[in-house]
Amino acid sequence: MASAELQGKYQKLAQEYSKLRAQNQVLKKGVVDEQANSAALKEQLKMKDQSLRKLQQEMDSLTFRNLQLAKRVELLQDELAVSEPRGKKNKKSGESSSQLSQEQKSVFDEDLQKKIEENERLHIQFFEADEQHKHVEAELRSRLATLEMEAAQHQAVVDGLTRKYMETIEKLQNDKAKLEVKSQTLEKEAKECRLRTEECQLQLKNLHEDLSGRLEESLSIISEKVPFNDTKYSQYNALNVPLHNRRHQLKMRDIAGQALAFVQDLVTALLNFHTYTEQRIQIFPIDSAIDTISPLNQKFSQYLHENASYVRPLEEGMLHLFESITEDTVTVLETTVKLKTFSEHLTSYICFLRKILPYQLKSLEEECESSLCTSALRARNLELSQDMRKMTAVFEKLQTYVGLLALPSTEPDGLLRTNYSSVLTNVGAALHGFHDVMKDISKHYNQKATIEHELPTATQKLITTNDCILSSVVALTNGAGKIASFFSNNVDYFIASLSYGPKAASGFISPLSAECMLQYKKKAAAYMKALRKPLLESVPYEEALANRRVLLSSTESREGLAQQVQQSLEKISKLEQEKEHWMLEAQLAKIKLEKENQRIADKLKSTSIGQGVGPAQENPTGMNAGGQEEASTKAVLEPIHSTSLVPDVESREDLIKNHYMARIVELTSQLQLADSKSVHFYAECRALSKRLALAEKSKEALTEEMKVAGQNISRLQDELTTTKRSYEDQLSMMSDHLCSMNETLSKQREEIDTLKMSSKGNSKKNKSR
Repeated sequence: MASAELQGKYQKLAQEYSKLRAQNQVLKKGVVDEQANSAALKEQLKMKDQSLRKLQQEMDSLTFRNLQLAKRVELLQDELAVSEPRGKKNKKSGESSSQLSQEQKSVFDEDLQKKIEENERLHIQFFEADEQHKHVEAELRSRLATLEMEAAQHQAVVDGLTRKYMETIEKLQNDKAKLEVKSQTLEKEAKECRLRTEECQLQLKNLHEDLSGRLEESLSIISEKVPFNDTKYSQYNALNVPLHNRRHQLKMRDIAGQALAFVQDLVTALLNFHTYTEQRIQIFPIDSAIDTISPLNQKFSQYLHENASYVRPLEEGMLHLFESITEDTVTVLETTVKLKTFSEHLTSYICFLRKILPYQLKSLEEECESSLCTSALRARNLELSQDMRKMTAVFEKLQTYVGLLALPSTEPDGLLRTNYSSVLTNVGAALHGFHDVMKDISKHYNQKATIEHELPTATQKLITTNDCILSSVVALTNGAGKIASFFSNNVDYFIASLSYGPKAASGFISPLSAECMLQYKKKAAAYMKALRKPLLESVPYEEALANRRVLLSSTESREGLAQQVQQSLEKISKLEQEKEHWMLEAQLAKIKLEKENQRIADKLKSTSIGQGVGPAQENPTGMNAGGQEEASTKAVLEPIHSTSLVPDVESREDLIKNHYMARIVELTSQLQLADSKSVHFYAECRALSKRLALAEKSKEALTEEMKVAGQNISRLQDELTTTKRSYEDQLSMMSDHLCSMNETLSKQREEIDTLKMSSKGNSKKNKSR
């Protein structure tokens, strides 16, 4: 086949070469014709030059003749001028001489007129001949230039074609040599393939015999020993216990722990955001300490005060989900029952967001309608209202996909297994959308807070609350970005881990089958543990009766201790919540104390300045003002001096300060420890991602190698089939030839037999004679 293709290519190239050669002959002929035309034009140009030279010589002779005639006319005029006065003097005496001179003059005039006319005619002819010669010369020169240019172009085309033909000839010769070498190598490979095919046929024959024997043995064993095949039906196969993958379970628990940490940060940021939003409503646009706020804001504040009852369950649901993933379980969507609880908590939080969204929008509209709101602040409020709608919509989208992921553990027909990967991908997209929305909220709220701080009516309480809201929004943005990147990095692992389950089936059929499988797994583990555990020595009956009472008392005490531990854990969780609340209150109180101290210091400075200016003024009004300022400073300083009289206050303040400083040091050390752990985990994640990228690259290289190997195998198989067909054709031809030879041999034998029979008959006849 390769030789046929090469022959076809060679024929095509030969045809093209013949066409180009014919074109080359035509171009050569055209170039020769043009060269002949140019030579003829050159001859014509020479003839024209010769005629021009002749005309120039005639012109020169005529000009010389004209000069001679002009000189002669001048001489005649001079003689005439000389003869005229003589004629006047000798009028009477020489009438005959005057008549003669008149006749001569008329002759000269006629001759002169003829010469002038002839000269004028020659001048005109010369001028016309010169113009015609110039025109013809210009035409011939332009034509010669064009012909030379065309000749040069044709010569360049001819040179290019010859060069191209030589290159193509060399290339074809090289290709021919390569193809000859390739054909030799292919022939060698064909011979090797023939040998391999013979070996493969022998191996195939042996394997066929071996496998047929094993198949018969296996069928007899299955028919005698196996009562039914549980892998044939998916309902039965879903109850089979899969192979235990401890690495998969540890990885899932690690991922669940990371997700729990991210959700805890997100829950803390959401609590702070709703709490500080409630505080902002109480002070802006109307401060509740000065005037009553609107009923809308009162209702909104009441709803926001309930945020912990909706946000805290998210952390609890994620904690229960993390605790349900252990080393002994099989973690897939059909077995994660606690995901339904987390989905329900997320649904309740979304109901809370839907409930507060209209109040939030109306509250922003009320801020826009107030007299303090500028056009820029109104634009920021409109952007924030759009962002709040987007935030609720993103949470609804996320809850939809989380609810779909929770369906396989409760309703088996609620979500098809083929849609698991698309749902997980959409969860990642929703988390990235949540991160984008939070970035917009952070940007717009920052702009709004900057505008509000520049208002003349902005109080310090409003500025502090805005800063707290901004910090909570930044924490929300960071948490959303972390959880979105975390899910995007692990979505491939989530999709790959869905195949972890019973073999030879699409997975678990229902949550009940998954639960039964886990029970079977526990029983199997207990059975294997019991088999491995050595038998203990039996305890005597009397000793067992004596120890029974101690055993009962220890179990009762253990149950009591377990109850106490549970109660203490509940108390600890409540105290943690109260601690967070009081820490927020302490921060606000600290900010208020610093501002109050600043105010007192400012007042003291103003009073000191007033006291310095007062003595310099001499009028009684200045004295009154100084007296009033002194009274005010005394009124301000009185509580300070009165507090200094109590001896225990300073020590109590020092104790409180030392306690808070120690607590701050402890929290900073914990924060540093957490930061170091996060850096360590980040470095591990980067190393793992790099290893994963290298593994993917090696995988791609191996797949390319596999493709090349598959192509080589298919090519060899095609060559093998072609060789087989050629051998079969040859065998069929040989068999036909053998058949024809057998037929000829049989005919010859028949002829020999007939000849023998005829010779025997003749011999018998001769004997009888």
